[in-house]
Amino acid sequence: MNQNNKMFKQLWKHISKKRRKQFFLVLFLMILSSFAEIISIGSVLPFLGVLTAPEQIYHNQLFQPLIQYLGLEKPEQLIFPVTLLFIFAAVLAGIIRMSLLYVIIKFSFATGSDLSVSIYRRTLYQNYLTHVSRNSSDVINSIITKTDTVISGILTPILILISSAVMMIGIMSILLTIDAKIALSAFFGFGSLYWGVIWYTRKYLKENSQTIADESTKMIKSLQEGLGGIRDVLIDGSQEFYSDLYRNSDVLLRKAMGNNSFIGGSPRYAMEALGMSLIALLAYLIVLKSGDVSSVIPVLGALAIGAQKMLPTLQQAYASYSGIKGAKSSFQDVLNLLEQPLPEYSNSLISEAPLLFNKKIQLNNLSFHYTKEDKSKKTLWVLKNINLELTKGERIGFIGETGSGKSTLLDIVMGLLVPSEGELLIDEQLITGENRRAWQQRIAHVPQFIYLSDSSIGENVAFGIPKDEIDYHQVEKALEKSQLSKLIKEWKDGYETYVGERGVRLSGGQRQRIGIARALYKNADVLVFDEATSSLDNETEQAVMEAIGSLSTDLTILIIAHRLTTLKECDKIVKLRSNGVIEVGSYNDMVN
Repeated sequence: MNQNNKMFKQLWKHISKKRRKQFFLVLFLMILSSFAEIISIGSVLPFLGVLTAPEQIYHNQLFQPLIQYLGLEKPEQLIFPVTLLFIFAAVLAGIIRMSLLYVIIKFSFATGSDLSVSIYRRTLYQNYLTHVSRNSSDVINSIITKTDTVISGILTPILILISSAVMMIGIMSILLTIDAKIALSAFFGFGSLYWGVIWYTRKYLKENSQTIADESTKMIKSLQEGLGGIRDVLIDGSQEFYSDLYRNSDVLLRKAMGNNSFIGGSPRYAMEALGMSLIALLAYLIVLKSGDVSSVIPVLGALAIGAQKMLPTLQQAYASYSGIKGAKSSFQDVLNLLEQPLPEYSNSLISEAPLLFNKKIQLNNLSFHYTKEDKSKKTLWVLKNINLELTKGERIGFIGETGSGKSTLLDIVMGLLVPSEGELLIDEQLITGENRRAWQQRIAHVPQFIYLSDSSIGENVAFGIPKDEIDYHQVEKALEKSQLSKLIKEWKDGYETYVGERGVRLSGGQRQRIGIARALYKNADVLVFDEATSSLDNETEQAVMEAIGSLSTDLTILIIAHRLTTLKECDKIVKLRSNGVIEVGSYNDMVN
């Protein structure tokens, strides 16, 4: 229970002030609904009483103001207004409860949307090392599927549980005034039965909760892998392999969800049958004791309707509790993502000015290793004691065998990774957590595989910028420099041509040039090409390198390549070895 309270407090911390105010409005509506139920159940007594013994109601002091106001002269004249009063109370209670359900659902899904957006935003702001150390399937599943599970399995049930508790207080208060012994016996009797069911099913709910959290992630993973590598799937004929992966997870997931659904809903039918049997037995005993049927019908009717209201309320409370237990693992995963820290600049309304870069980039005694999972293991250094100076305006190539740390080195230069030891300096200024974002505004990156969204060429060049804010003059200039503008102008839709998912409608060389244009659109001082031409054929690679070579000499260009010939036009080449040693020289030096 303490752990549950801690989790709910964590959730409350991430709910906005606006939603918190709405939550208290929902609570007010719950209390109002409870009063409406009290009135609707309380109106049963006079209604049944006026039907069976109108004289008793007519002479009751409680109804004298109504009788005098309406000018009633006979007991029989009470039947019509009391009937209208009963109908009004029942309809009013129904409207309020329906409104309460509507408000609860609207509030739950609005809050769920806030949480989902917050998780995605926080995830995007995490450092690069965090992203590469976890599986994207788990994150995507938490943002979409598990957040939905929290809405349906945590937020809505919590509100329904609170509503049921408030409603139960109202129902019990009116039943206690009618017959305290019967009301308390019914409440504790049915309550004990539900508590027994909770105790018996808690283990199954916990296991199902973990299954739902795990298997939903595996489903997303199988979808990503199967559809992401569809070319290889079609060529290799591995459709059944990925279908089986998905099927195995889907069967377990839906079985667990079905079990939770049954556990949450099944007690209702047993309780309803038991409740009806108890009411029948109670009616028999009362009649047997008093002998006068007409005198006990009003009390019996009020108790029957009260029980009819109490049982669904107890069932709602139980179903909400079982739903919360069944979604606990997904809830914890969502909370973990909500607890991701945000950098200070994320809440800044004013963009930080780019860091000045006029002279050189320096790496002083720089070393790097990834975090060890096991402290007992030996530290494996990717880079060790690197000393390097990169002058502004130079074309610098990086080569080395696989695992020598080329990409890691440039990730550190780009501020994506933080050195484990040593320093990164720009014009003698140390790069720290406070100015890293300012340095990154000077950098543009062209990876080996350019990510292109299924949108227009213009939108892909100005990637991450709202369509109505795109500077198409700047787009055209960037495409001209990447030597793609002339070709695009010949196409029917020009810059509005859609590239297809992941740029499937473009050739490899065209995709890479759009990547270059995207980097140039940013007006950066430093362009980093991370094996940007390694997947291209020789002729296309040469054309792309010519496009790079034609760029302004004010740009500092850093190029990682597998083939030494790719770096022929570089001012100098840095060769990294797996033991951390580097060599720096010209193209001819490296050839010789």
